Amino acid sequence: MIEKSDTKYSTTLKELDEAQLPEGDVTVKVSYSTINYKDALAITGKGPIVRNFPMIPGIDFVGVVEQSSHPDFKVGDNVILNGWGVGETHWGGLAQLARVNGDWLIPLPPTLSPKHAMTLGTAGYTAMLCIQALLQHGLKPEDGEIAVTGATGGVGSVATLILSQLGFQVVAITSSLVESDYLKSLGATEVMDKALLPPPSKPLLKERWAAAIDVLGGKTLSSLCSSTRYQGIVAACGLAESIDLPITVAPFILRGVTLAGIDSVRRSKADRIIAWERLAKLADSARLEALTTEISLEDVPRYCDQLLNNQFRGRFVVNTGTT
Repeated sequence: MIEKSDTKYSTTLKELDEAQLPEGDVTVKVSYSTINYKDALAITGKGPIVRNFPMIPGIDFVGVVEQSSHPDFKVGDNVILNGWGVGETHWGGLAQLARVNGDWLIPLPPTLSPKHAMTLGTAGYTAMLCIQALLQHGLKPEDGEIAVTGATGGVGSVATLILSQLGFQVVAITSSLVESDYLKSLGATEVMDKALLPPPSKPLLKERWAAAIDVLGGKTLSSLCSSTRYQGIVAACGLAESIDLPITVAPFILRGVTLAGIDSVRRSKADRIIAWERLAKLADSARLEALTTEISLEDVPRYCDQLLNNQFRGRFVVNTGTT
């Protein structure tokens, strides 16, 4: 639970009564949650993520329906939740019980285990939304290299894994070159030091990328746009480097580059179901296990620091102790 006063911001593990849960028409026994970048900012207080206090963090979870007055869900159903302000304005998934609006839930694909659903989590779901944007743009494996930034993180790891399984050439861009073997095991054809990306010193750089998936923003995103090939596409879904974008219109009006903004919080239920069904079909269980570091609720605060300091790889999956 995150609490805030005029003088103190604190995150502690507490035992609460079920009656204290917020309003909602579905109560879920949470099996697993995760730590995403946004969760780490909220839990440490290093970003203005939480809007209401006290707050249970956790922007996603998977679990089993315990109570429901929603027409789409019954007791015993396996469900997933991503986004919708959960963990920011509504109590979230880093708990053993969650009560939410049933419209925010979707069914867990039957071929996907609860644990691996959270290995994917919001990061994997966001990666798939990015990949779908690339495929809808008409991108094909023979078109050339795809850059994936923040490659050792959640979105980057899953994007590298899925794109490689679809036959694409993935250049994993990272500041953690010690993880090169890990990234190649996910299917990256090349691992590139982020420091070697050309600075966006000119409106247009030498064409290289057929497409890119970026979680960083800032100068990195600007460099990718300026070096993407004619009529290529860049899917932007994060701001881990910066919210700013120092760029001209040249890549867009002279090369026809598309900059696709990817929002995972308010996507329609239909979009979510499609993304999760594709993830369940494409994600390889053995490779997902390699991405997974399983931790407990008690472990969450110290792993948040690792995540924010880029001292991790893959996904932190939180076993709430109810399985």
